[in-house]
Amino acid sequence: MKIYTKGGDKGRTSLIGGERVAKTDSRVEAYGTVDELTSFTSLLADMLMEDERFVDCTELLRKVESHLMTVASLLAVGKGGEDKVAALKDASVEELEQWIDKLQEALPAIDKFTIPGGDRRLSMCHVCRTVCRRAERATLRADKEYGVAECAKIYLNRLSDLYYVLGRTITLRAEVEEILWRP
Repeated sequence: MKIYTKGGDKGRTSLIGGERVAKTDSRVEAYGTVDELTSFTSLLADMLMEDERFVDCTELLRKVESHLMTVASLLAVGKGGEDKVAALKDASVEELEQWIDKLQEALPAIDKFTIPGGDRRLSMCHVCRTVCRRAERATLRADKEYGVAECAKIYLNRLSDLYYVLGRTITLRAEVEEILWRP
């Protein structure tokens, strides 16, 4: 089977269920941005797995990759595809919250915004965080137009918080100076 179908040459693609839509459809934009986030998350996990101080973080990000694939599939559902995609479990959001709380417990309190930098892994956390926020905005636009599973919206919102706390955790564990914004 060939990888290309030529079906998208005229700017259209199929959603789960067979519905054909423009590649500019808000659902396509949303799941495409989640796909981008999955790729950046994988890159971050690959960067972290090089250092034994981040084994737990790498394992967490591998779970996040799988959850993001589920989120993307939920966003890619068209007419007739409603029953073809498994829902994201509520436990996925709860697991993120537990990780955020656990990581945050070890972090010093701050009262300033942080500025990315000082370590490429930390900077990649912030790339993931900002792409996640963009994915969330795209998902909210798709939700306004077509409706999106509530769990997908909540997951993306919580995930951006995880990337932020993970960035601060990397700063601490890698013994990098945290750059605070001082206007």
